[in-house]
Amino acid sequence: MGAQPVLQRGRGDALAARGQPTTADRAGADFPRSAPAAAPAEAPPGTPAGPPAGPAAPAVEAAPRQELRTEFPFELPRGYVDDSGTVHRDGVMRLSTARDELIPLRDVRVQENPAYLSVVLLGRVITRLGTLPSVHDGIVENMFASDLAFLQDFYRQINAEGHTRAAVACPHCSEAFEVELGGSRLGES
Repeated sequence: MGAQPVLQRGRGDALAARGQPTTADRAGADFPRSAPAAAPAEAPPGTPAGPPAGPAAPAVEAAPRQELRTEFPFELPRGYVDDSGTVHRDGVMRLSTARDELIPLRDVRVQENPAYLSVVLLGRVITRLGTLPSVHDGIVENMFASDLAFLQDFYRQINAEGHTRAAVACPHCSEAFEVELGGSRLGES
């Protein structure tokens, strides 16, 4: 009885290394093969041989680590006017979390009027507004409509795209560049 080819991991590689046909060769299959591994490059003179002492060094130099930006400054078009008549325009909004978007859904005001969701949500993610000691949904619901619309748009920009920059091209020379959308006043370019 003739010997049947045994399929084992690495067997085809061993057969090919000895110049013998592999099971795939005998079956006439045309499978793509990867190139053989290159021999490691020799170390420059004066470099110690063998693995480095201590923790393993990365094989490829890592790209510079980019920090995640989580807070974004803004300036309201009109400004929030507090009880004493002070106008608060400069503020900071942080990125929203899943919890920020889920908790307002339990709020009775949101359940009765879904349009109130943005007011409650903005009250959670605005971390600073002028000199106010804290920002909450009561502050947001007393803002001018233009400021509320601005904040809703700003929220979408920083949470959907992850930044407030947009890639644009000059209409005259076609040169590409970025523009900052966040923090500008409504109607300004």
